[in-house]
Amino acid sequence: MATSVCATGFKGGLCTSSFHGSWGTSTAGEDYAALARSVRTHVRVGKPVRQMPMMKNVNEGKGLFAPLVVITRQIIGKRTFNQLRGKAIALHSQVITEFCKSIGADAKQRQGLIRLAKKNGEKLGFLA
Repeated sequence: MATSVCATGFKGGLCTSSFHGSWGTSTAGEDYAALARSVRTHVRVGKPVRQMPMMKNVNEGKGLFAPLVVITRQIIGKRTFNQLRGKAIALHSQVITEFCKSIGADAKQRQGLIRLAKKNGEKLGFLA
């Protein structure tokens, strides 16, 4: 028996969809009790595996100076390279601080310039 039922409650030709079947059975002819027995009641969910966050340069291997930086690191060794890089970054921060003192910039502006220098270094490949 096909009956057309609309959201407005009118029977007849006011709606395009029609309901076929009964409320007690599914479209495959199974009854609700059999369907409920076939579904597992308990589902085990394992603890999600979370990887440790890595502080990594998103532009690693990119940039104008990245190949030079990578080759230099391979030649002089990673430890020596990181020491040299640390000294260069400290020297550059001192230059930025002296510049800020000479123009009268406050600490917040100085910190902003240091962050900008780091972003530019990443883009150019100095932190590859």
